Amino acid sequence: MNRKIVLWSLTAALAGFLFGFDTVVISGAEKKLQLLWGSSDMFHGIVVIGMALWGTVIGAFFGGIPTNKIGRKKTLVWIGVLYTISAIGSGLANDPWTFAVFRFIGGLGVGASTVAAPAYISEIAPAKDRGKLVGLYQFNIVFGILVAFFSNYMLNGIGENAWRWMVGIEAIPAAIYTLFALTVPKSPRWLLTKFKDDEAKHVLQIINPDFDPEHLMMEIKQEMDDTVPNENIFLKKYRFPVILAFLIAFFNQLSGINAFLYYAPRILEEAGLAESSALLSSIGVGVTNMVFTLIGIYLIDKFGRKQLMYIGSVGYIISLTLVSVAFTLNWEGSLMPVFLFMFIAAHAIGQGTVIWVFISEIFPNHLRGYGQAFGSSVHWVLAAIVPSLVPVLFSTIGAGTVFGVFAFMMVLQLLFVAFMMPETKGVSLEELSKTLIKD
Repeated sequence: MNRKIVLWSLTAALAGFLFGFDTVVISGAEKKLQLLWGSSDMFHGIVVIGMALWGTVIGAFFGGIPTNKIGRKKTLVWIGVLYTISAIGSGLANDPWTFAVFRFIGGLGVGASTVAAPAYISEIAPAKDRGKLVGLYQFNIVFGILVAFFSNYMLNGIGENAWRWMVGIEAIPAAIYTLFALTVPKSPRWLLTKFKDDEAKHVLQIINPDFDPEHLMMEIKQEMDDTVPNENIFLKKYRFPVILAFLIAFFNQLSGINAFLYYAPRILEEAGLAESSALLSSIGVGVTNMVFTLIGIYLIDKFGRKQLMYIGSVGYIISLTLVSVAFTLNWEGSLMPVFLFMFIAAHAIGQGTVIWVFISEIFPNHLRGYGQAFGSSVHWVLAAIVPSLVPVLFSTIGAGTVFGVFAFMMVLQLLFVAFMMPETKGVSLEELSKTLIKD
């Protein structure tokens, strides 16, 4: 594999590290903030926690606009700026509303990164390696999650302002990422959609000096010749890719993954662990997530996207059912973390590895940013709703029922994989467009 492609892919994927860190770092501070500001469960879930998630929704929903208009590269740079501002502001906040506003800004960066980074990587990657290269984005997400859990554990005992350091320290990697993002080239496929042929040819020659770029440029232009000006993803011929993007994003969040990651220490405490043990077990969650994501990335271009989704779906059903039964029957203590680790492993090797790769593959070049934005928006709307309701649902219907619903939804996901999901392994983006688009 071309080292430059790997380096550029890894740089873009670092947006995922900040995504993972930003998403989970709040888990170590959220209980302290609720006590500090005396927030009700509803206010805490919807404002203090939920504002970041709604920022992510807005970032994902509108992320396709800058990704298509100013390009993947410039969007990635601005994402780094948003993360940096958010981290500094959140660490300095003195009231819940100010904190929520700065967390909202960080959420904009998270949402936009799920649009721009996978789209950029998929457009510079060769078809045979596209899964593992786009998968670097997911690896960085889980690496960021692991670092956030570890950072929270290390900073937990430094005093009453530990929460400020927990959320503020993100400014350091955010600033570093922003500088790195300035060094990558523009996406050649995006350049061609803007009729910048010479610049696109130059980038393609850097990507693969031994390959004639004219052939690929001709394929991309042929795809563009089949389009009409100002069309959108909601035309009838794009119905199938839209349905696929919606369903994979829908099932991703109805597994309960973000609800668990946001409240991991709280859930582990409810399962019977002490606060310090819950924080330490959260690091174990991060390690499990990273190890099985690495396995998924290694296998995605060998087994394919669909096979990994089969494995993950079955793992989800087994682990979530066990978690539900354990909460219902009050099996407190050592077994619960094991069941939850099984759940994380199933997610990491299946949905976690596949979702951003799959959505980045199924839309044509000129609409990829908007298609990615649609799939990301569905993902993040549900990621905002489900975790925001967790404190209330746990205190009303109980954790056992909540995880039981998640288990049932994964049975439906298994049916989606079996009867609807196409395999995209090793197929060029232009060839996939011909297959999935129905005139």
